[in-house]
Amino acid sequence: MATVSSTRRAFLAATGALIATGATTASLPALAQDLAPTRSMRGGANNYLPDAPIVERIGNGGFWMTGTVRRAGDGAPLAGQRIQIWAHTTEGHERDWHSHGATLSDENGEFKLEMPQIVPAFGQAHGHLAYDSEDFETVFLRPVMSSSKDKTLSAHFVLQPV
Repeated sequence: MATVSSTRRAFLAATGALIATGATTASLPALAQDLAPTRSMRGGANNYLPDAPIVERIGNGGFWMTGTVRRAGDGAPLAGQRIQIWAHTTEGHERDWHSHGATLSDENGEFKLEMPQIVPAFGQAHGHLAYDSEDFETVFLRPVMSSSKDKTLSAHFVLQPV
């Protein structure tokens, strides 16, 4: 019993000392991460059109596609990565050129693009996204919405360097 009690006291004393000296988890060394790369989803490349232009918005908007781009291994956010987005919407089919657009990830590895409301195609409301540049392996995603009434859809990329 004395061992458990002294161990608990030692732990509490050490924790108190860390707090008193201002040491926090932010000042402790970061633990190495092993973040696996995202695998392309089946059907993700369906109706893909290479070189969709970077746009401010697709069509008249009203729906937001959002997500993140990180590097495999350490999970570092990747800025300036081109993400292409397309879908079957209230304004066009996913094969139509005007239903495609691309955006860039920001300094936090986040991206967002406004587009028309996604509507069901073949019974599912879903979007298509692609990372297809030279620095990392190509990834196609096809996230499905939980409800066709949703006004946002997110997809997250973890990219493997080529």
